[in-house]
Amino acid sequence: MLRTRGLGQVRVLGPGDRDSFVALAEQDPVVNVFADYRARLTNLDERWLGGQVWGRFEDDRLVAGCHLGANLVPVQCTPEDVDAFADAALRRRNSVGTIVGPSDVVASLWQVLEPRWARPREIRARQPHLQMDRPSSIAGDPQVRVTTPADLEVLYPACVAMYTEEVGVSPENDAGGGDLYRARIRQLIGRGWSMASFDDAGVVFKAEVACATPYAAQVQGVWVRPDRRGEGLSVSGMAAVVDHVLGTGMAPVVSLYVNEWNEPARAAYARVGFVQTATFATMMF
Repeated sequence: MLRTRGLGQVRVLGPGDRDSFVALAEQDPVVNVFADYRARLTNLDERWLGGQVWGRFEDDRLVAGCHLGANLVPVQCTPEDVDAFADAALRRRNSVGTIVGPSDVVASLWQVLEPRWARPREIRARQPHLQMDRPSSIAGDPQVRVTTPADLEVLYPACVAMYTEEVGVSPENDAGGGDLYRARIRQLIGRGWSMASFDDAGVVFKAEVACATPYAAQVQGVWVRPDRRGEGLSVSGMAAVVDHVLGTGMAPVVSLYVNEWNEPARAAYARVGFVQTATFATMMF
């Protein structure tokens, strides 16, 4: 247990803290969907987390948290809370690929970490966080469907193309030559969280649910093949994804966050019916 002056007690959380951490995340369950999902999935067991979750306590009450794995994600932190997690973050800086969360908290955290952390490859300081809780008024594309294991070989190149376009590096640059990324796509297909449409040339539109809880599902990886862009397929495709998530009872809210400069995507999401509820920031290393 660490004691931080003025900030109560800070320590690594474990399975015994699972319910308290989930309750903390549920204070803003759509914004915190990633951390909430990870806690439910792993029971805060470090063997399954591939990292750690830290908590800050006041009088034995958990008041703020921080997921520290490949993603550093603050949970119900105020800008004043970030000092509590700075030392823990620095211990794991070599394993962190992204810092992501509410923009004001990420900015405050980075102000503390910057003198002792590697320079980020890219900073996306303002990313509108969007959500919707009702079917779209736009008709969903009937060609968009849940993918199956038989689709993997056609789907995988589209996923690599999306990731490379979005992140700026190929997921196949990892030590396994893309094996981990392929396994991730296979896992999403197995969960029924991958949706796509196809034509004779391959994938036309695709998107995945990255995580889901009883409160929300977060969508990622939205992509339209370059030669089919400009046809409104992202609008009808996302309408189909929203209808599927809500209609199957996967979650009552669909959320995502988008780069501020991506005006075509923002316009498409607005047409589907998404509204901004927060502003995120992402730092990539």
